[in-house]
Amino acid sequence: MASRRASEQLIVSGRVTVNEVVVREQGFTVDPALDLVLLDGRRLGLQAKRYFLLNKPRGVLCTSRDTHGRRTVLDLFPGISERLFTVGRLDRDSEGLLIVTNNGDLALALTHPRYETRKVYHVLLDRSLDTAMVQRMLKGIESEGEVLKAESVCALGAGKPEYRLVLKEGRKREIRRMIAEVGRKVLRLRRVAVGSLQLGDLRPGQWRDLTDEERKMLFRDAGWGTAGAKGRGRDAESGIQNSGGKEEESGDRNLEEEGGWE
Repeated sequence: MASRRASEQLIVSGRVTVNEVVVREQGFTVDPALDLVLLDGRRLGLQAKRYFLLNKPRGVLCTSRDTHGRRTVLDLFPGISERLFTVGRLDRDSEGLLIVTNNGDLALALTHPRYETRKVYHVLLDRSLDTAMVQRMLKGIESEGEVLKAESVCALGAGKPEYRLVLKEGRKREIRRMIAEVGRKVLRLRRVAVGSLQLGDLRPGQWRDLTDEERKMLFRDAGWGTAGAKGRGRDAESGIQNSGGKEEESGDRNLEEEGGWE
């Protein structure tokens, strides 16, 4: 329906009523199953949260809109009316596993630095890394005032300079910057796992709904427990929407601004 900031303005302006009483108090708690909540006289109803696993192709942007008409993640979800957020991001030239959801709270929680969500990448380089380069990446490389560090770097073999890199922190273009610092160039970068989630055999551009077990994994990673509870007064598995089908989401950012993973 609106961002958090815009929703606060709707409340302050007196356009929201709960059980036929105007409510101007921020953070007022309601039970969607019991309370009648109206915006400009229109009833707000429940909307289930959705969680998708996408294999993002190269050339697609993690943004909700692009002024140059380039393809975005939203173009891969025709027919999905909910306001979607990516959990972390992949730059235009990167590909692989991307979690997409209409649960903005979860997207923000999972990308918070304190959770150190484990991310696994397969990276093809122009030339092989030597031992000294790998040690620099494991110890940490200072770049643009930040320390870029890999948790592990392992050769994948098969006669190509391809490596499996594991990151916990997620800084902007972290892998590409690390590789450039050791004098190599990334030819292909593909994320194959986030936490316990695996990319599997999805083809580029394909997506699927997460299974119940995979959703529980996400909630655990976000510190919400297996049921999705975060110590808040509302169910993490439901949101509020108006009759037009647009969600009232707590996030106030578009896809490009969500999260900070590579």
